[in-house]
Amino acid sequence: MTSSWTFDSVLVANRGEIARRVIRSVQRLGLKAVAVYSEADASLPFVAEADDAVLLGPAPPAQSYLDVAKVLEAAEQSGAQAIHPGYGFLSENVAFAQAVADAGLVWVGPSPGAIFAMADKVAARNLIGSAGVPVAPGTREPVADVEAALAAALTVGYPLMVKAAGGGGGIGMSVAHDDDELATAFATAQSRAERFFGNPSILLERYVANARHVEVQILGLSDGRVVALGERDCSVQRRHQKVAEETPCPVLTPPVRARMISAAVRAGEAVGYRGAGTVEFLLDTGSLASGGEFYFLEMNTRLQVEHPITELVTGVDLVEQQLLAASGLPPSFDPDAVVRNGHAIELRVYAEDPKRFLPSPGTITRWVEPAGPGIRVDAGYAQGDTVTPFYDPLLAKLCVHGPDRSAALELARAAVASFEIEGLKTNLPFFTELLANEEFIAGGYDTGLIDRMRSPKAPAS
Repeated sequence: MTSSWTFDSVLVANRGEIARRVIRSVQRLGLKAVAVYSEADASLPFVAEADDAVLLGPAPPAQSYLDVAKVLEAAEQSGAQAIHPGYGFLSENVAFAQAVADAGLVWVGPSPGAIFAMADKVAARNLIGSAGVPVAPGTREPVADVEAALAAALTVGYPLMVKAAGGGGGIGMSVAHDDDELATAFATAQSRAERFFGNPSILLERYVANARHVEVQILGLSDGRVVALGERDCSVQRRHQKVAEETPCPVLTPPVRARMISAAVRAGEAVGYRGAGTVEFLLDTGSLASGGEFYFLEMNTRLQVEHPITELVTGVDLVEQQLLAASGLPPSFDPDAVVRNGHAIELRVYAEDPKRFLPSPGTITRWVEPAGPGIRVDAGYAQGDTVTPFYDPLLAKLCVHGPDRSAALELARAAVASFEIEGLKTNLPFFTELLANEEFIAGGYDTGLIDRMRSPKAPAS
């Protein structure tokens, strides 16, 4: 072990592609990587690639990856001294982060206080707004019932975005254009918020039509500084969930980019952020000609699914920086001399129907990844593996990097065409469609792109 590290082994409290990706950096740094797994995942690559692996329990997440006691027992059993949560599962669970610290282990992530501050969207809006970060008009307190929502709508104004205050991932989000739609959307959002997050609180925000979803990668260093490593455009979404991302954002002007990055840094400083995190914004595309307006959406207090494209354009290993910050060490790069090179695109390859985007579990009978300069595949599966219905059906992240956007698009088309997956349905055909879409190629799309692609075209007049 390098003498400066405060730990020599890291338990990765996750599964699939993100577990493999974290394990890769942990081992490259000379540290021991410990995997945890469920019975359903016993044969997946991440289990075999770790230096040690501990069975958590049956397939259901509540009995395995979400069981805090079992994860902590696995750390004790394996001798792991630090825990990296990946994304999803327990990564933004305040109680888990605190339990890790209370157990005398190193938490590879921001402080429990920072996670708590950003966990509730209403409280986060208020805190971030007080730091000078622009927020969309909305409610300053959780909305308790439909009557309160209808009253708030009189002040905030339609159209409204109805969203769960205590969760993310697009779950429990919908748009309301009038009182009737608001009553329906509120009941649906509250039910989903209670079911998925155990918190029925609802936030109302002014809906920004024709918006782009643009996020900034921040990194809180061990000396207290917060730096930004540029933005990612995440506007290709289905049901408010990301499908493809790219960096840099094709429509950001240098002045708007500078303001957005400055706002993201202020947001990180407001909570004393440490490690890798992301500040998400809605960009009002209709305002670009007059200066460009954007609004704080949320802060993800963890590593993002789409972090590889930032790594491709900066050359910075974000997992390595997380581990260094958690160990109280300086970054392995010069934060004042980061150069962003070229353009990168990430395509999330799912086991799902490419038309309706419904999960399609099954056994992979053929798996051939694309390879070559500028291509990176972060995969959770291999040929012969079975995709079960218990978890998110993400198979792999297909990432490409070119000298400019045009070159990246061309490389992405070739990579999609050469990615062979058989035995189950995947959304690779959708990416062939996306990469041929004129609106996407032009770069001027927004979060409604997939809806327009899937909507029947109006008859010619």
